Amino acid sequence: MSKFFNEMFQSDAVRPPYARLEDWVATMPTELRSLKQAEAEELFRRIGITFAVYGEGGDPDRLIPFDMFPRVFSALEWHRLERGIKQRARALNAFLADVYGRAEIIKAGRIPGHLVWRNDAFEKAVVGITPPKGVYSHIVGIDLVRTGPDDFFVLEDNCRTPSGVSYMLENREIMMRMFPELFHRNRIEPVENYPALLRRTLASVAPAKCDREPCVVILTPGHFNSAYYEHSFLADLMGVELVEGQDLFVEGEFVWMRTTEGPRRVDVIYRRVDDAYLDPLCFRPDSMLGVPGLMDIYRAGGVSICSAPGAGVADDKAVYTYVPDMVRFYLGEEPILKNVPTWQCARPDELKYVQENLGELVVKEVHGSGGYGMLVGPMATKEQIAAFRAKITADPDNYIAQPTLALSTVPTFVDQGVAPRHVDLRPYCLVGERIELVPGGLTRVALTEGSLVVNSSQGGGVKDTWVLAE
Repeated sequence: MSKFFNEMFQSDAVRPPYARLEDWVATMPTELRSLKQAEAEELFRRIGITFAVYGEGGDPDRLIPFDMFPRVFSALEWHRLERGIKQRARALNAFLADVYGRAEIIKAGRIPGHLVWRNDAFEKAVVGITPPKGVYSHIVGIDLVRTGPDDFFVLEDNCRTPSGVSYMLENREIMMRMFPELFHRNRIEPVENYPALLRRTLASVAPAKCDREPCVVILTPGHFNSAYYEHSFLADLMGVELVEGQDLFVEGEFVWMRTTEGPRRVDVIYRRVDDAYLDPLCFRPDSMLGVPGLMDIYRAGGVSICSAPGAGVADDKAVYTYVPDMVRFYLGEEPILKNVPTWQCARPDELKYVQENLGELVVKEVHGSGGYGMLVGPMATKEQIAAFRAKITADPDNYIAQPTLALSTVPTFVDQGVAPRHVDLRPYCLVGERIELVPGGLTRVALTEGSLVVNSSQGGGVKDTWVLAE
């Protein structure tokens, strides 16, 4: 028997959430499957859903592979996940408000101060600023993995600008277009109201100086950014302007947008630009992507920036290990979702264990993302392990390590038919006056047999994620 939990099959029987998919896949001719797969790829290409990978040659606008076999959660499974995700989002925002304020959690000895004060993502320019409604991270992407029927673990938190929500929406659109009969036979919760919820969330955190319907914009680095499609996609669906730094300017107490009808005041900026590039007068002086003087207006309460500058200190992989303590400290509750056990290489005793067991562990850079800068020990060669051991020895503070989890698998269409492939899940939690998330998320799938790396930048694909109605 496989050591991996198969989300569709258990003891050779189909698990209830997948009951109505067994006949669908069994009766689909190979020719039809190939035809539908080609149709899906053509739709993605025509719509323009592409993903650029920095530093690679070849096609700068490549498709992320789309797998037509959906991933399914029961209403009961989702209810538990939703409660855990909302709890975690509340705790992370409480942590951010605290460390940029009185730092009570550090004074109480529940988290080491150096993990915050010496963190590259900690922005001193934000200390003492209270953002509207006290919200720092407005879109929290929480990456989850599953190892058993009731075993879910948080792999990491994304509190800055989690990407991928356009795939969640387009995966659903394409599945409904290609297989409408599946949606007639299964009561599947909708996800298409996400843009409306996002706009409502952003409008709800307009600054106190806003005395009318808030003007919301999305600030993008430009069309060379790998997630530019998503920026334009969300702006279109929300009915807001997509702007670059050069389209905005500061005058008086407010931020203004250049339009053909003259300047228009901007109240809420959903920024998809990194902190360092937001304002050349406050952060990197060579930035051409930001708005000079933006932070002065933000500090004076003339504009909301979502997510707030400095929010990244909460999704650092070393800080991650303390999120369960944050839940207990700020909320007085026990965590609903568990962390993956994590060793911090900055601690000498834990470093020793990691060095001695590299072949069994997953090692990540503290500030890494996208699957880069990591070692998957069981899949690595002796040479790769030796090279990584040298990197960790040279800079132990930069690395954490985790056990190689037995990630669950979901049936996936491959050249030979249907086979299990490992998956993770990124739901998107919206935090404003209320905390909400649509029933679903982005399921990423490792298309290579045996691979545990699902990141799109590392060759992973995506699936539609279903939550069945009660």
